[in-house]
Amino acid sequence: MKLLKPILGILLMSSIFGCETKNLENSTPPSESKIKIMALDPGHFHAGLIHKTMYPEIDSTIYVFAPEGPELKDYLNRIAGYNERNENPTAWNINLEIGPDYLDKMIRSKPGNVMVVAGKNDLKIDYITAAIENGINVYADKPLVINSQGFKKLINAFESAEEKNLMLYDIMTERYEISTILQRELSLIPEVFGTLEDGTLENPAITKESVHHFFKYVSGQALIRPDWFFDVEQEGDGIVDVTTHLVDLIQWEVFPGEILDTTQVQMLSAKRWTTELDLNQFKEVTGKSEFPDFLQKDLKNDKLQVFSNGEMNYTLKGKHAKISVIWNYQAPEGTGDTHYSMMRGTKADLIIRQGKEENYKPSLYVRLHEAQFESLEKAIQQTLQSKFPGLTITKQSSGEYLINIPESYHVGHEAHFAQVTERFLEYMNAGKMPDWEVPNMIVKYFTTTQALEKAMEK
Repeated sequence: MKLLKPILGILLMSSIFGCETKNLENSTPPSESKIKIMALDPGHFHAGLIHKTMYPEIDSTIYVFAPEGPELKDYLNRIAGYNERNENPTAWNINLEIGPDYLDKMIRSKPGNVMVVAGKNDLKIDYITAAIENGINVYADKPLVINSQGFKKLINAFESAEEKNLMLYDIMTERYEISTILQRELSLIPEVFGTLEDGTLENPAITKESVHHFFKYVSGQALIRPDWFFDVEQEGDGIVDVTTHLVDLIQWEVFPGEILDTTQVQMLSAKRWTTELDLNQFKEVTGKSEFPDFLQKDLKNDKLQVFSNGEMNYTLKGKHAKISVIWNYQAPEGTGDTHYSMMRGTKADLIIRQGKEENYKPSLYVRLHEAQFESLEKAIQQTLQSKFPGLTITKQSSGEYLINIPESYHVGHEAHFAQVTERFLEYMNAGKMPDWEVPNMIVKYFTTTQALEKAMEK
């Protein structure tokens, strides 16, 4: 195999990127004792965040197969920044293959045993299918699929992975947010929470809402998004993208360790709507001077209409759930992405807020109904303290109780990528995942794609 010559000086090897690049022609197959990563078409910044940390189980060489372009440049620059930082620098080496036949080159050479993919969501399921068919484990950014056609392919991919004893796992970082972990833990203590209400369409038992922004900072740098990110045919509607995390959390919190089935999902209602961007905003967030041809279909009065927002109402095993995701252009100064969650129990409600009063940090509140403060205090001091030392309780003027979480537990979104990667490595080392992971991934993507179908009916 021959390393293709970079164009326009985008890739200037170690002098620019601070990481060694090598030709794959003389590469050797991965050893049994090391996990070797092949990064395929790393078009989303999440592909780089996985490498913000080094892992003893993972070989320090990353085999990158990608088309030439700004997304690849951003990925390599991001890893170089981790290698060159003053505090806890990483030591990744890059083994690079560039060209339009990047997928075929990865399959033919197969220098690694795990494919990491984070990029165009419309292509992702085909990448996954090709990897599984050729004996490669898959560690993929969400969402794995963005429509019902992709969901059918995903079912086949999971069946093939099982036959070949391969891992196919999506990156669910939000399971590692401390306020969500504690919300889940408290919901499992009947003396405090009771049991989850069934809820109604108008008053769900569990609600998850998130607000995101197109313009944001990642690792201290203004994030430049690719232009295709704003094409829902490539990126996916908002109702099948970020909602993947929220559906996952509902399953993970309400039915921990249970094997779920698609027959237990009833989609009641769903809707989608757009966020509008003018050309100046588009330039600021993409660096592009004009709207590309593939976005012309989404222009109205010279402004881009992106179906990035969505809401779904459904039941899972009879429990009513509501999920919504909103994308604004830019957060007000001093703010950022936000998350809201409520679990309504027979004895108490567990509420996560991330607004101005919380300094835009996820914070967990308990609103007691039948439960007594003594039960909450006992749960914190005798049950949760053993797992999470330092938790305390403060009564608010509203009558709710704030769970004070030590700052050390608030590691942030970027650090969650290392945490979920370590969990994936545990599964790889064990040679299997918990019995509920794959069935529940199937239910998750069934839920999101059914929501899109329901929203498109209108």
